[in-house]
Amino acid sequence: MVSKRKSTSIAIPAHLRPEGLAFLRNLKRHNDRAWFTPRKAIFEAELKEPMLAIIRKVSEAMESFAPAYVRPAEKCLFRIYRDTRFSGDKTPYKTHVAAWWMLDGLKKTSGAGFYFHVDAKEVIIAAGAWMPEKDQLAAIRHWLLEHHAEFRKVLRTAPIRKTFGEFEGNALTRPPKGFPCEHPAMDLIRCRQWGLSTSLPASAALKTDFATVLARHFRLAAPVVDALNTPILAMLTPRKKVLFGLD
Repeated sequence: MVSKRKSTSIAIPAHLRPEGLAFLRNLKRHNDRAWFTPRKAIFEAELKEPMLAIIRKVSEAMESFAPAYVRPAEKCLFRIYRDTRFSGDKTPYKTHVAAWWMLDGLKKTSGAGFYFHVDAKEVIIAAGAWMPEKDQLAAIRHWLLEHHAEFRKVLRTAPIRKTFGEFEGNALTRPPKGFPCEHPAMDLIRCRQWGLSTSLPASAALKTDFATVLARHFRLAAPVVDALNTPILAMLTPRKKVLFGLD
């Protein structure tokens, strides 16, 4: 007679443990394959798997306010490995763990989305368009010509001003070519990125409500992200064909 045993699975908590932060501190000091390779299992247990659990819990909350940005957790999580092909810094590993929620249909780092990362010292929570492609950059700038007032209104809501730092856009020193220099939106148009960010101590990632805190920040920032993706989506939407001069 075969005995039936109940399968038991331990749910991974949606936050980090002190061992995870300790790993990141040590990785910063020993950023080489000789140190990392024999400790890869520790990385996966203390950082990769908890990060996936955090992402899944945040994604559950995002279903109520940003469902178009929800994807499998594995597609949100950034790899720990650095791309060193075009960099003078050849250290092989990032010293933080990070995740990015992008709008369905866009490339991984393009458009506007939601982001957080954890390193040994702090947690960064951000939302916006940080690496827009050339055509996306132009689309956002042209959209701001007509919609800068409503975009400013969203940026200046009391909850956003209280929760996030001052808006910084990595601005050009001169107006981009083809845009009127005296336009009232020029301070926004000169930007190369648009968004919100704030930082928390690294200890925030150890708390049981960490995923809830991330989701709360993302909910506040959702109108900014949606606004920035509006011209990008319009650019991607096929224009309706005109038949015999009639719509």
